[in-house]
Amino acid sequence: MSTNISGRDSRSAQFVEAARARIAIATNNGDMGGGEVMLLNIATALRSMDIDVTVLAPTAPGELLDEARMRGFDVAPLKASTRLGYMRALAAWRLRNLTVPLWCNGLVPTSATIGMGPRIAHLHILPTGLNAVAARIGRFGAARVLVPSRFMASRIPGTQVLENWTEDIAFLDRELRPEGPLRVGFLGRLTKDKGVHVLARAMVEVIARSDREVRLVLAGENRFGDSEDDREIQATLEPLTGAVDLLGWVHRETFFDQVDLAVFPSVWEEPFGLVAAEAMARGVPFVISDAGALPEVVGEHYPWVARRDDEVALAETILAWIGHFEADEIQRDARRRWEESFSPAAGAQRVAGLLIDLGPPVIPMSSGDRSAR
Repeated sequence: MSTNISGRDSRSAQFVEAARARIAIATNNGDMGGGEVMLLNIATALRSMDIDVTVLAPTAPGELLDEARMRGFDVAPLKASTRLGYMRALAAWRLRNLTVPLWCNGLVPTSATIGMGPRIAHLHILPTGLNAVAARIGRFGAARVLVPSRFMASRIPGTQVLENWTEDIAFLDRELRPEGPLRVGFLGRLTKDKGVHVLARAMVEVIARSDREVRLVLAGENRFGDSEDDREIQATLEPLTGAVDLLGWVHRETFFDQVDLAVFPSVWEEPFGLVAAEAMARGVPFVISDAGALPEVVGEHYPWVARRDDEVALAETILAWIGHFEADEIQRDARRRWEESFSPAAGAQRVAGLLIDLGPPVIPMSSGDRSAR
């Protein structure tokens, strides 16, 4: 066995031994994005195994801290309002708690705690440029480097796939509205990387060619984007004036239950595609682009997939769906795939399997044992 493998085995054993009692999990951002949703899902899975979980996050923005408290998790607020300030505060916390196994949920905590105690590095976004350098350095000393998809693992050698999963979402038996306009919707960040401008251009063609009235429903905000996103998206929406409903940031079920078809037209290399898994759970028909891991999430036989960054292909795919309203079985197949792969039960099984893979099975301490530590 090589020295490198032996070193990784040693780090794995160290992580698992400490994890018998407690795991701390550090966020990448203080506000709620896809990575933070996954942090809470991971924390919930660990808690279901009777492992104590502490959530580490900056005090500003404090969205994640508030959500973690509401869900009953122990939290460690780190006084910081900038990324650099958070990294410094996290490193200082780590130096005071070197024996606590740390789940670094993102590149920021991974980079801030290089070589500090037992830890897992979990990357949710494909790092590029300087971030790719930071990811290579930051993974030093980690028991495992996790990514959410085979697509992402193919781009970052030496990583292990831990697929994302959603919260529990009830399946809704749906019937197409017999009257009124068809509502084609988007849920997520209103940014160019999510393809909102491509969808807007495609919808001009869809509305022109559909025999039935069609409206575009946009749910979300420009989180993590910039003013250029706002300008371009606004420009592409102008030809649709009078045919667009802007919902703002709404709960996913509120969105899913208002639309006949969801569209997720990302143009960047999606590392997973959590919103597609959520639509699968709810039973909502949806169209995706072939960006990154999105086709991997929905499975090779899913029919409504368009070329990314191609408004003509997207319009044709939406129109093809409009011509096949009766395809309810596709949604039921998608729900079954969600139950098997992306449900909370499936996620908890993966986390338990990861801890077993790291070393001897984690045997949770009894409440009496915990009180003695």
